[in-house]
Amino acid sequence: MAESARTRRSDAASVRTSSPSAGAGRILFDIGHPAQVHLFRNAIAELDRAGHDTFVTSRVKEVTVELLDAYGIEHTALTTRGDSFPGLLWELGLREKRLLAFARRTNPDVIVSRLSPAAAHVSALIGCQHVVVSDTKINSRAMRLLNYRLTLPFVDTICVPESFVLPVNDDRRQPMDFQELAYLHPQFFTPDPAALRTIDIDPDEPFFVIRLAGWDAYHDVGHAGLSPGTTRALVTLLSEYGEVYLSAEGELPPDLEPHRLSIPPEAIHNVLAHAVLYVGDSGTMSTEAAMVGTPSVRINTMVSDADENVFRELEDRYGLLWSFADEQRALKHVRSLLDSGLDSADWHMRRERLLADQPNVTQQLVDVITKSIPTHE
Repeated sequence: MAESARTRRSDAASVRTSSPSAGAGRILFDIGHPAQVHLFRNAIAELDRAGHDTFVTSRVKEVTVELLDAYGIEHTALTTRGDSFPGLLWELGLREKRLLAFARRTNPDVIVSRLSPAAAHVSALIGCQHVVVSDTKINSRAMRLLNYRLTLPFVDTICVPESFVLPVNDDRRQPMDFQELAYLHPQFFTPDPAALRTIDIDPDEPFFVIRLAGWDAYHDVGHAGLSPGTTRALVTLLSEYGEVYLSAEGELPPDLEPHRLSIPPEAIHNVLAHAVLYVGDSGTMSTEAAMVGTPSVRINTMVSDADENVFRELEDRYGLLWSFADEQRALKHVRSLLDSGLDSADWHMRRERLLADQPNVTQQLVDVITKSIPTHE
């Protein structure tokens, strides 16, 4: 684990201590996962344009730092993800210490994050508002209780899907469904077939994306995704219809390595938007594929009748996603989708229905943050 903070900006840029203009605020975003880069990046840009001071702390985990750099977001990396349970505990303590030091230097009015013990505790220690955005269900009761007790007492506002069950009073909740639209709404994302050619993917030829997630997060405890056998069966099946690309966080068996999708991390949504079909065990990428109008099949052992509302809505209301815990049932469904022909015009119409129903999530988030900024005299 890295023992010193890694910075992506100069000391002068990292710690801006000038007073904000009237009505403006100082907002610190604590980002610890690649998905959070996408979730917050447009809100950061909107707040910057409105004259607020924004600061970003990051974590060296997967492609988090690479994404921030690709989008030109200045940030300070506080810690590197621990590679064991003791390492994660050590990292948590180190992160709290470094985040507290950073917050004391930058003096934010609001800290914005996912549910995070470090961000929750630091916001309380420095006396600023804490805005949380969350949509991840923690299946382990023990982990859920531990996480909630460490974080929720220190949260001022939590933005969650309306149906999300949390031990939080209604006056601290703000409804925020379909959170991936924070970056996949047409205001912020337009599929670009020409850009695919720059990463050696032909947009005029059919291709498929399979996603293999890491399954090492705290909310993944006791669960698993696609097995190697089912992954091979999917590759064999889909290869009959076009090119198959595997997006994987870890190592792949030698026979699957030639299918690895090696692209800049910021290109993934453009790839998903042009794929014929997505199949994978990642909850986030499954919903992303659906929200850009690509039929999506989600396969992991978390799937149940108590699934998060976003998965149920995308399946039952919009017909863009299907979820399976049973891999053989999932394979059967993939075959039936391939047999149906997968008319892209039909799927784009389904996406249009979704967009007509759902608000601009980035604007929702910006509104919540700005309302949390105290009035500067």
